[in-house]
Amino acid sequence: MYNHFVTTQKDYICPVTDMEFVFVKGGCYHMGDVFGEGEVEERPVHKVCLDDFYIGKYPVTQKEWVKVMENNPSLTHGLNYPVEEVSWYDVRDFISRLNAQTQKKHRLPTEAEWEYACRSGGKDENWAGTNDEENLGEYAWHDGNSEMMPHPVGQKKPNGLGIYDMSGNVWEWIEDVYDENAYSKHSVNRPICIRGSCNRVMRGGSWRTFPKFARSSYRSLNAPDFKDFHIGFRLVLEDNLLDFLLINV
Repeated sequence: MYNHFVTTQKDYICPVTDMEFVFVKGGCYHMGDVFGEGEVEERPVHKVCLDDFYIGKYPVTQKEWVKVMENNPSLTHGLNYPVEEVSWYDVRDFISRLNAQTQKKHRLPTEAEWEYACRSGGKDENWAGTNDEENLGEYAWHDGNSEMMPHPVGQKKPNGLGIYDMSGNVWEWIEDVYDENAYSKHSVNRPICIRGSCNRVMRGGSWRTFPKFARSSYRSLNAPDFKDFHIGFRLVLEDNLLDFLLINV
């Protein structure tokens, strides 16, 4: 039996997959288009408060997926590349199996958690780690530097929390249901959107998108059964038995 997981301000490594998680200290921040250059669904900017959480240091890799699922759906193969060609439903299956194997609680991040982590703990960052588009290539794989293909995780600079690839490389599935008006409905504490459409949120842009789509506040969406060669995910790890986010669909 694995040791009980206790919250500490240290990174955590999954004993089954070797997946690394970064501790993110909770707090309050202003979520949304703080620079005034985004889309209408990125507004209104609003105050959000979050508890401490752990988030994947990298997008889930093909190596980690294979350890749990014993298959590799990715179009571009490489054990340290992000897994792709996975739907939101596929990800939920992966999470269910991983939780059974580890006796721990993994899930997708909420939009509020993802953006807070992307922005180095809620800082006013237009991309993960930087506000300078001229330097974005140091932090992210996008259409201007990727040679139109995904890349192994962790090759670019991390953001201020030591998290990699939150901008670019692959889009990341999010727990929330997509609602273009979600921000006018968010609660202050631990917001999550659970109704509004059948679609699910994606964040972060990818190796084939323009930098504007990799912005920390940019919101995209797709049907939960959709899969493509530039869509992956990263996980959040909880250290308690609360079930306030996992939703049966």
